[in-house]
Amino acid sequence: MTSKPSIEISRRQVLGTGIAGLAATPALASSGISVDDSPRVLRMAFLTDTHVQPERRGEEGFAACLAHVQGRPDPPDLIVFGGDNVMNVDGEEGRTRAAEQLACWNRVTSKDLSTPHRTVVGNHDILALDPVDGRRWACDAFGLERTHHAWDQAGWRFVVLDSTSPNVLRGGGGGYKGLLDEAQFDWLERTLRDTPKETPVCILSHIPILSACVFFDGENEKTGDWTVPGAWMHLDARRIKDLLHKHRNVKLCLSGHLHLAEVVDYLGVRYACGGAVCGGWWDGPYHEFDPGYLMVDLHADGTNDISFHNYGWKPAGG
Repeated sequence: MTSKPSIEISRRQVLGTGIAGLAATPALASSGISVDDSPRVLRMAFLTDTHVQPERRGEEGFAACLAHVQGRPDPPDLIVFGGDNVMNVDGEEGRTRAAEQLACWNRVTSKDLSTPHRTVVGNHDILALDPVDGRRWACDAFGLERTHHAWDQAGWRFVVLDSTSPNVLRGGGGGYKGLLDEAQFDWLERTLRDTPKETPVCILSHIPILSACVFFDGENEKTGDWTVPGAWMHLDARRIKDLLHKHRNVKLCLSGHLHLAEVVDYLGVRYACGGAVCGGWWDGPYHEFDPGYLMVDLHADGTNDISFHNYGWKPAGG
């Protein structure tokens, strides 16, 4: 596999914020809005969909990604893991190997991770997709008090959502949807209401709130109409969009889940999907996207720069 080059553009190359600006390459954008650049206050690496496992040299690949991120000439101040950190403890086969998968994660992070970090929980991190005990397992695994939370850093507020709604919550027959339950939506509403208007907000979720590349993750037009599964993008995207539009200091929403990379600007909010550290589950690229991660520069005025980077990983036998 040949690593595709990273792509970056200047903050002075401004994208319109009233329409969707799509970055279709492995990709990035800049949201500079002022003549004089605002100072950068935080550099954050967003590493999502690691899917670490003993097979396919996944543990070795995860370590290689961390080495690439932390060895950059201008390394990040913070690493955020975007969910699906372990391969798959949600299904019957995966949960019997949950301890083994988590051991892989712990070996790499204890040995190769020196940067301060935060963790988002993805659907594959919830043991047996159990809405109570499965989430408790994820919290214990990644050192969290709960799967949705917020923190303040460098003048920004970061809001972490738990995107995964097991179908059992709605009387379904298994599986999950991208959806906030009423309690979490109320918490999000209160959190945004209580955030000072001058404080820029970054929302972190595993499943995308809004995505363009979701249309290309499978043959979603084969019926003659575009069909986007509710497990691939938030079913309550319209409701969340309406809430964010009331809080104009929400500037950025980062997600993973799709293993594809994009930037979409819509109504003043930037939605970015971060590709996947594992690419196609440690078997090479997923569609056009090699294994990689996002580098995110956050500025004091709420603007941001986003770039997608490959780290040169080759699969077993590649």
